[in-house]
Amino acid sequence: MTLSTLFWWILAADEKKPAVDTPGLGSFLLPMVAIFALFYFLMIRPQKNKDRARRDALDELKKNDRVHTIGGIIGTITSFSSDKKEVTIRVDDNSRITMMRSAIHGVYSPHADDEKAEIK
Repeated sequence: MTLSTLFWWILAADEKKPAVDTPGLGSFLLPMVAIFALFYFLMIRPQKNKDRARRDALDELKKNDRVHTIGGIIGTITSFSSDKKEVTIRVDDNSRITMMRSAIHGVYSPHADDEKAEIK
């Protein structure tokens, strides 16, 4: 038997093997959709709700609200800019800081830290 005959004999034997069913698109797509849905409900949706609540809280700020910033500064709002993007905060009797409204973390409640301490 020559080498070329052996080669053609091996090729013919491979063609006679039954074809293996390959998984279809559905078997790949269904788990991917499930993973995306799980990711959406566990990560994206709660973050959107948290962002919406923070945006609403920033929209409700008014003059004389006592606030704390993302940098830890506590002060009282004295004024807003005309476009309401900047806020001037009085830190003590003589100091005023102008900052972006988005730098405000929330309305300051001195008892919030005490409640956290009690939970621990």
